[in-house]
Amino acid sequence: MRVRVKICGITRVQDALKAVQSGADAIGLVFYSASPRNVSLPVAADIAQALPPYVSKVGLFVNASKVEIERVLSAVHLDIIQFHGDESPQFCDQINMPYYKAIRVKDDTNLLQYAQLYQNAKALLLDTYSDTAMGGTGQVFNWDLIPAGLEKPVILAGGLTAENVRLAIEKVRPYAVDVSGGVEQDKGIKDAQKMAAFMQEVNQIRS
Repeated sequence: MRVRVKICGITRVQDALKAVQSGADAIGLVFYSASPRNVSLPVAADIAQALPPYVSKVGLFVNASKVEIERVLSAVHLDIIQFHGDESPQFCDQINMPYYKAIRVKDDTNLLQYAQLYQNAKALLLDTYSDTAMGGTGQVFNWDLIPAGLEKPVILAGGLTAENVRLAIEKVRPYAVDVSGGVEQDKGIKDAQKMAAFMQEVNQIRS
């Protein structure tokens, strides 16, 4: 089965369209004011509207309230939510949207336990733990910490670039990979050549 690709932290319509042209399966919109990739509701709505069919629109939230999430959902057509904070399974379930749960991986993280805890999640997104940031660190975590036999599909994130994504896929065999900083010219501004190079590396695995 081919590995899917999400390009996250999109803040401009032109970047979203270039991501799709490069072959991305999904684009990520960040609704977290502390992030340099945070996107306003009007711009997010324009991006979602501009995307062609069969491209998944992912909304990323970090410890947002139910009211905040519902406000976004009323303005932007999203397909799935990425909970990237400390949201409980009960909170994730009450939003009544398909979702996956991001786990920031440390040496003592029990991913098998997380897979059991978030039973209704469509997947687990595995990212690098940081004391200072909720994501977008540009750092790779130790992929050996991912146990075999996880009951949830794995979306691999954290420091992926065109230079290391092929190795990551060969080692982890994830359902999908998620890239943001690794395909940027500046935070929130994507680089068309870097996106194309990233997708080319992924496609080497697909063939």
